[in-house]
Amino acid sequence: MTASRFDSPYHAPVMVAEVCHYLSGAEAKPEAGDAQPSLAGRRILDGTLGGGGHSAALVEFGADVTGVDRDPNAIVEASVRLAAQVAAGTFRAIETNFGDAASAPRLEGQEFDGILLDLGVSSHQFDDAARGFSFREGAPLDMRMEFMSGGGAMNAADFLNESDEAELAQAFRDYADERKADRMAREVVRRRDNTLFATSDDLVGVIRAVLGPRSGPPDFARIFQAVRIAVNDEIGVLGRALPQLRDRLAPSGVIAVITYHSGEDRLVKHAFRDWSRSCVCPPRHPICTCGANNALGDVVTRKAVTAAADEILRNARARSAKLRAWRRRSRPMTAK
Repeated sequence: MTASRFDSPYHAPVMVAEVCHYLSGAEAKPEAGDAQPSLAGRRILDGTLGGGGHSAALVEFGADVTGVDRDPNAIVEASVRLAAQVAAGTFRAIETNFGDAASAPRLEGQEFDGILLDLGVSSHQFDDAARGFSFREGAPLDMRMEFMSGGGAMNAADFLNESDEAELAQAFRDYADERKADRMAREVVRRRDNTLFATSDDLVGVIRAVLGPRSGPPDFARIFQAVRIAVNDEIGVLGRALPQLRDRLAPSGVIAVITYHSGEDRLVKHAFRDWSRSCVCPPRHPICTCGANNALGDVVTRKAVTAAADEILRNARARSAKLRAWRRRSRPMTAK
């Protein structure tokens, strides 16, 4: 399949047309043949900059874009790619986690007409063996998003070597939907008592021991993803960031989130639903006493939007992607 003009060796962005459509303020689901969206004058925060693919599209369609990413490699890549837009003042990149973007000094007091989060790991991070995100043979167990800047104290090897059995089991169960999570955690503990975990081969050995010799790449991918989510506290960061980012939306501003994991999608779905409730009385309260005027905004995508078949053929990563969007009505008085 022909690559999108927004793809780069660093990363192929997912659902670019759909993202631009919803961040333009459109409501109806985009259809093939629709006119290109106009983002002229709209201030957009790309909270997961990566290689700058989504940002490149947003700027091309007229938006003024601020991109943030906690990976310094991504900041360099996107700044080089969009050097002309940097010079023109329509794009700027800031090294920070999207979970901290709401309090970043360079963003203090700013409101945005659109906010994008494309969660997960970029193609470049997967392809760089030294980052340790993939299960390729002999790769180090690192998986930190802030790799170049030292990141947090804990990497994937630390997580496997230092977490107690209950913590390990919870990660395998919650983030990999692994039915044998308890057994897998016990196997990790048993093995590390003899030899500490250091490379991808060590974790693959655990997976094969627990799931059997017929286990393969799909199983490895699930378990490695679970470890990565735990190392980077991805669910926790997302849960804390969503209401903060919501409060940075200008009236009628839209937040769009692309997820790749059922736990992330569930969190986003429930947050958007809760923010859209008019009545916030307890569920079994017989009479509404809250005034039924508490909705902060409206869900734009009634169901998660998925990638088109031709995009999945071109970019396999798009297969598990789900896009949801929500529009703000007015500034909330208090965070919920």
